[in-house]
Amino acid sequence: MSELTRLPIHQLQAILQSGEASAEEVCSAYLERIEKIDGVLGAYISTQPERAIRQAQDVDKARASGRELGPLAGIPLAIKDVLCLKDSPATCGSRILESFVPPFDATAVERLRNAGAVFPGKANMDEFAMGSSNEYSAYHPAKNPWDIERAPGGSSGGSAAAVSAELAAGSLGTDTGGSVRQPAAFCGIVALKPTYGRVSRFGLVAFGSSLDVVGPITRCVKDSALLLNVIAGADNRDSTCLPAAVPDYTANLESSLPGLRVGVPKEVFTEGLDNQVRTAFENTTRMLEQLGAEIMAIELPHMRYSIPAYYIVACAEASSNLARYDGIRYGLRVPDYQDMRDQYRRTRNSGFGPEVKRRIMLGTFVLSSGYYDAYYLKGIQVRALIKSDFAKAFETVDLIATPTTPSPAFKLGEKVDDPIQMYLADIFTVTANLAGIPAISLNCGFSKERLPIGFQLLAPHLGEERLLHAAYKLEEALDLLQDGPPVDEEIL
Repeated sequence: MSELTRLPIHQLQAILQSGEASAEEVCSAYLERIEKIDGVLGAYISTQPERAIRQAQDVDKARASGRELGPLAGIPLAIKDVLCLKDSPATCGSRILESFVPPFDATAVERLRNAGAVFPGKANMDEFAMGSSNEYSAYHPAKNPWDIERAPGGSSGGSAAAVSAELAAGSLGTDTGGSVRQPAAFCGIVALKPTYGRVSRFGLVAFGSSLDVVGPITRCVKDSALLLNVIAGADNRDSTCLPAAVPDYTANLESSLPGLRVGVPKEVFTEGLDNQVRTAFENTTRMLEQLGAEIMAIELPHMRYSIPAYYIVACAEASSNLARYDGIRYGLRVPDYQDMRDQYRRTRNSGFGPEVKRRIMLGTFVLSSGYYDAYYLKGIQVRALIKSDFAKAFETVDLIATPTTPSPAFKLGEKVDDPIQMYLADIFTVTANLAGIPAISLNCGFSKERLPIGFQLLAPHLGEERLLHAAYKLEEALDLLQDGPPVDEEIL
């Protein structure tokens, strides 16, 4: 049974379709593994084993009756706790939504359900997706399967840890400034941030509405393409969702790369870039060259301003979005208040953690009278310049390559009291969100401590096909998919 959890989604598909294993056997193998190691790893906030088994049994019955099944029939997938899963808690990693159970699915979840996926539980996360280490979860931190003393990244740290440690075949995360790509890099797996609007945000609890994107976290590039096939596409319940047709993202993965132009921004070689990450990045760009790509130096002159611009825009939107948690309409309501103002204050003080409070205060400040022009307006102007930089670069290159993170996974507690250093962990990822373009992270090697190192590729608007194709060929050449984390030796 244990070998079933080692298989990527596309291989599990073949085994389930052939009858070599049943959906219930696959689900049981994952649930058994969750029971054994997740008490230490903390990848899940909540699990629903009985319901998952019933879902798997329904798939087996449908297959036995000869009914046509969806492409993900019987595949166990974890769902980040910021996405609504019908009749399951959606805490967003926060005490303020501790008792919230949505009566509907998010569109992306609904599409997975319709494709036959099975849901073992909701994945751990930084509170309201605000964090880069999963230490800001109000419940417990997730741990990195490669070294349980280190962070799995954030905010989709539980999603990445679950996939890396074989507690789910794949997962849905969300990416506001790198929150699927950074944890994937720390955990040695693959994550795709689609174009803004490529995947519906309906049923996603908002953090930064102009930045949030739902994306797949998987063990390999082909699996990311499979999940994107299912979740992408127009949705009239989300006015920002793009009406563009959805191609088959798996169709052209095998074709060669000659003629592909890949730009490397000189701005990535900063003082804060770890030497081991730099070496792995340079080795991987040379491998792209060996595959037939042309590597070109480019400039993204406003990249240096991406972190301050991002935190101005994201915090302003967070301040607006989180104003709804007031102790009146839904969520936590504390007793013993004197008046409405006191009720607001007590509820938010009890329900929100320190990082969420920090970002709400920053966002409220930059939107306040007298500071709007000095901060928020300038932030969105810089965002426009960053978007223009990418548009200009893509006139001469097909893709852009950067490291995913400036260092391998850091130790739990190392940055939690230094928000600036924590924010800088996303220095290479926030630009894609500001520009609204797609990006992917895959494992390109290891540090001397045997910690994974991520390699990021970025593409123009709606360039997911090109992105996945290049990442697939690179993954094939790197040949690192068999290297799994030592979580079993550390925990069992």
